[in-house]
Amino acid sequence: MPLTTARRTVRPRSRPADWLIPSGLMLLSLVPALGGASRLAELAGHPAVTEENARFVEAPAPVLVHIVAVTVYSLLGALQFSPGFRSRRNGWHRAAGTVLVPAGLATALSGLWMTAFYDLPAKDTAVVNGVRYVVGSVMVTGLVLAVRALLRHDYATHGAWMTRAYALAMGAGTQALLLGPWLVVARPQPDDPATPVVNTVLMTLAWAVNAVVAEWLIRRRRPGRVSR
Repeated sequence: MPLTTARRTVRPRSRPADWLIPSGLMLLSLVPALGGASRLAELAGHPAVTEENARFVEAPAPVLVHIVAVTVYSLLGALQFSPGFRSRRNGWHRAAGTVLVPAGLATALSGLWMTAFYDLPAKDTAVVNGVRYVVGSVMVTGLVLAVRALLRHDYATHGAWMTRAYALAMGAGTQALLLGPWLVVARPQPDDPATPVVNTVLMTLAWAVNAVVAEWLIRRRRPGRVSR
């Protein structure tokens, strides 16, 4: 009488290293997320109009869309950087993508709208606003190209463009890391001529750092490992 052996599919266990990058990205998005939650609470409470919040009180819809979209995008997107988690839950990865692409587009388009139509503070120079236009446009383009690549089953290109778009969206977190120490130590005054210059340099540097890190990750994944 033949013996039969039952086979069980053993899923790979989660390793601590799988969560290093996602945990770091979630921490990076924490400060902007808390700032966004504070802004939402302020607008919900019918605040007194000040020079700092007037643009948000007068036209709250774009900033509300931006805060909700970027919070969802940054936190949910962080999980996509865990190779072990994705390999064990491929269906989840695909389902999350149906949320991430619209959230990313909403993040970029609302950011572009605010740059174009809000009365921005003096520290936001024409240079930094120009960089915002570039960042938002690249994000939108990257997400569209990522979807096109997915439809062609070109998963490597899809992943590369999703990574680039996500890195640019995380600019606010890196800006908090760079601007925070300067604000605490230097305590810049709004009427100081150096304030807009330093603000522009540090904000632009944050986006540049994120873009470089994204390209490094893309090149690191390139040798033959394609994720679906």
